[in-house]
Amino acid sequence: MSNTYASFKNPIYTNKGVVASSEGLASLAGLEILKKGGNAIDAAVATAAALTVVEPCSNGIGSDNFALVYFKDQLYGLNSSGYSSRNISIEKVKSKGHDTMPPFGVIPITIPGTPKGWATLIERFGNLTLLEVLEPAIKLSREGFIISESVGYYFENSIKKYQETNQGAMFQTFFDVFTKEGKRYHAGDLFKSDLIADTLEEIGKTNAKSFYEGDLADKIVSFMEKHDGYIDHDDLKSFSSTFVDPISTHYKGYDVYEIPPNGQGITALMALNLLKDESYNLYHPHTTHKQIEALKIAFSDTLTYVTDPNFMKVNPSFLLSENYVNLRRKEIKEKASLFEPLDYQKAGTVYLATADKEGNMVSLIQSNYMGFGSGIVVDGTGISMQNRGHTFKLDETHHNKLEPRKKTYHTIIPGFLMQGEKPIGPFGIMGGFMQPQAHVQVLMNLIDFHMNPQAALDAPRFRWDEGLKVAVEDSIDKSLIDALKEKGHDIVIEPRGSSFGRGQIILKKGNHYECGTETRCDGMIAYE
Repeated sequence: MSNTYASFKNPIYTNKGVVASSEGLASLAGLEILKKGGNAIDAAVATAAALTVVEPCSNGIGSDNFALVYFKDQLYGLNSSGYSSRNISIEKVKSKGHDTMPPFGVIPITIPGTPKGWATLIERFGNLTLLEVLEPAIKLSREGFIISESVGYYFENSIKKYQETNQGAMFQTFFDVFTKEGKRYHAGDLFKSDLIADTLEEIGKTNAKSFYEGDLADKIVSFMEKHDGYIDHDDLKSFSSTFVDPISTHYKGYDVYEIPPNGQGITALMALNLLKDESYNLYHPHTTHKQIEALKIAFSDTLTYVTDPNFMKVNPSFLLSENYVNLRRKEIKEKASLFEPLDYQKAGTVYLATADKEGNMVSLIQSNYMGFGSGIVVDGTGISMQNRGHTFKLDETHHNKLEPRKKTYHTIIPGFLMQGEKPIGPFGIMGGFMQPQAHVQVLMNLIDFHMNPQAALDAPRFRWDEGLKVAVEDSIDKSLIDALKEKGHDIVIEPRGSSFGRGQIILKKGNHYECGTETRCDGMIAYE
């Protein structure tokens, strides 16, 4: 089998600043900040803020974010994911008639971490003020922009779903902001919002303090009180972003870094550990089979044990240990299997990458979860609130059970590649539980199969869904599909698209950057 792949387009090269994101206007917002004297961190926040405006069906001001920042020869991790309210409990949710956490409304809303994450990054690493960095996003929201093809598709379909499922007074402001008097937006329509612009300006002027203990906080709490929600002033005021030590594994000459739990990046590292002691051929049945089985094993444990690190009963270092690998590797057979979580006591977005001419690089991801999130927009703000609490369990025995002031299992994960002390660059692929699966596939494309960043992103992907069910893109060769079926995989063929993830990559190659952007959406690289 050949270890080459013909890409849809060529990678981009530059020796100056560069921004890669899923939307051209957002990439241009980051480039504008680079040209104004901002660094990679300023550009990342500018791009992230612009994405809340131009791709609201994937993220918003009321979302969470994580970042890996390479700044002045050191790699930093930032966890800006929010916790549940101090006032919520399993009993209270069940008393409202729920056997599982609902996806919409005020119940699954956790404290949004995104505004604090922006402010923390700028305060620690930026050259400019937060208000300066948010100006492109503010302008886009106030003056308006034309909705792109990919965003238009998901915008329209998400609103259709929300109109069918979300009834009642608490959802009215959402529809006021994100529809035209009830009519759905389409690609090619002009979208603008003074409310969102005003809120971004308020966040910029107050360095995000208004969101957590000022006028915006008052509006959030007032909305919660009005609609029987849980978040109060103390929940907001007590929240802070946290710098964390990135976790990593060594894979065939490279060090792959992810954010530690409560993120699911550890899933990708665990799968890579199960795969690293063998050579592979591209699109060979054995290769794809082993990738699928390794990811299934990793997910069986992380979906069981990963939660807020303050509540985890399993040490993440064990899940990355040789002891774990030795216990689990032997379970991979020649036929597809179902895997139970290991008895350790016996042993689910937008992504962007930036870089500047000084060598600083950022891998940042933020998301509301499930499209627009909870379907809640706070009155008078345009803030679309996330629904991350939906991943909590109402089972008292589950490791990720709902508890007060607890962070839930988080699907969004930024990645970063190093070789010892040498930075290689940021990478990431958004898309719920597809993310660690795409991390593994794209990294193997780069490392095992020597693809350039663009080819590594363009190459066909698979997606394990549940049990033995595996979705594959329709561009995958029929002979490989037939071979996987012979191995016991329940294969579903789907059109190539963003359900298989949307990614960006920036790699440092000598004195220049080599960059790739997702062709499964309207991805764009803007560079100096």
